[in-house]
Amino acid sequence: MASPYEFIETHRERFEDELKSFLRIKSVSADSTCKPAIEEACQFVARKMRSAGLATEIIPTVGNPLVYGESLLAPGQPTILVYGHYDVQPSDPDDKWESPAFEPTVRGGNIYARGATDDKGQMYLHLNAIEAWMKTVGKLPINVKVIIEGEEEVGSSGIGDALSTLKDRLSCDAVVISDSSMYAPDQPAITYGLKGICYFEIYLDGPKRDLHSGTFGGSVKNPINALTEMLAQLVDPDGRVRVPGFYDDVLPLSEAERTSIARLPFSDEEYRSEMGVDDLFGEKGYSTLERRWARPTCDINGIWGGYQGEGAKTVLPAKAGAKFSFRLVPNQEPSKIESALKAYLEEIKPKGISIAIKHHHGAAAVVVPLESPTVRAASRALQKAYGKKPFYIREGGSIPICSSFKEVLGVDSLLLGFGLNDDNTHSPNEKFCLKDYHRGALAIAYLFEELANKGDG
Repeated sequence: MASPYEFIETHRERFEDELKSFLRIKSVSADSTCKPAIEEACQFVARKMRSAGLATEIIPTVGNPLVYGESLLAPGQPTILVYGHYDVQPSDPDDKWESPAFEPTVRGGNIYARGATDDKGQMYLHLNAIEAWMKTVGKLPINVKVIIEGEEEVGSSGIGDALSTLKDRLSCDAVVISDSSMYAPDQPAITYGLKGICYFEIYLDGPKRDLHSGTFGGSVKNPINALTEMLAQLVDPDGRVRVPGFYDDVLPLSEAERTSIARLPFSDEEYRSEMGVDDLFGEKGYSTLERRWARPTCDINGIWGGYQGEGAKTVLPAKAGAKFSFRLVPNQEPSKIESALKAYLEEIKPKGISIAIKHHHGAAAVVVPLESPTVRAASRALQKAYGKKPFYIREGGSIPICSSFKEVLGVDSLLLGFGLNDDNTHSPNEKFCLKDYHRGALAIAYLFEELANKGDG
């Protein structure tokens, strides 16, 4: 009888074909016209879970449905909860894709499509690992629950609202999530820290209608001018956020962490070249990796107002707006940041302008203890799958549900990413290395075994 690991190797082609079918589904949660595709993706995941051998059901929420599956046939063994999401980011700008965003294409050992690495490919490899155990051994060596949502890219409101109701059903010893990156090609990593987030939109109103900029300019405040003045006051030239009290609760990096980060193989020059910029920027006094992983930031994510068409139109617009976000670090509370920001914007608002601020979503930062048995088991599993020990890293991105799992279920999340930093997540030409799609499934299959062995190694 084949082992689970042999099963993964011999079913590579089928697993890739299934992923391609999944990636063709345009499950963009931010686009209401994609609602049928959201339902299609939900049903696709449910079919895979059932075929893998999990008892499966679809759970309605106030938003997009959850897909839940379980195998609880290992009494006395640990229970893990695998989390992922079937929704994806919008594909625009579509003219920047080398192949259509929802027609998966393989080039150079990578599969290119929206959602390839975030998170369809990384989520699906867990289901492949589960299937491998169930089709060869007949059961999993530990107890496994799986919850897959369809709103991660828009704030996870559905699962967030349902989590307290599902608390007993989702109880576990640890959550396992693959929605991040390795440190480098062929170098696996365990991510022990994620940044939090606060995402806002600001709307400015000036005159009651668009005006002729020659006739009325200099007598009425231009909302775009006001917007740029206000946004420029969010961050100083040294990369420090100017909102009063913003840094009050920031948990600094320990000297041991700074030493560990400094030892990682990293080149500012190579990073600058990879990003295509002539210089790097960030808060003074910290290295590039420290700024990316463990220092809070503010970025403008979009801006609008006035005439956007071809040619010239001398308009003084009536309205303007922008989207911007803060990435937070441990101990910063999103609610406190929101209050401080609103007070600051009211303070710096120019006369003749009214503003409205919308808080889209927020989540606290996450730090996972490295000494846990789950982390040690994951380290051994990664070493078996990749032939080398993992690095321990932080990540600048956010997975808001992690803090909810900690608050409601009382457990930490094990972050095992199999993507790469150049996977173009949220950008055109998103990709996922097929070699890591299969090695990731191997690592998860080994993880089940290592958790069952309960050896610290």
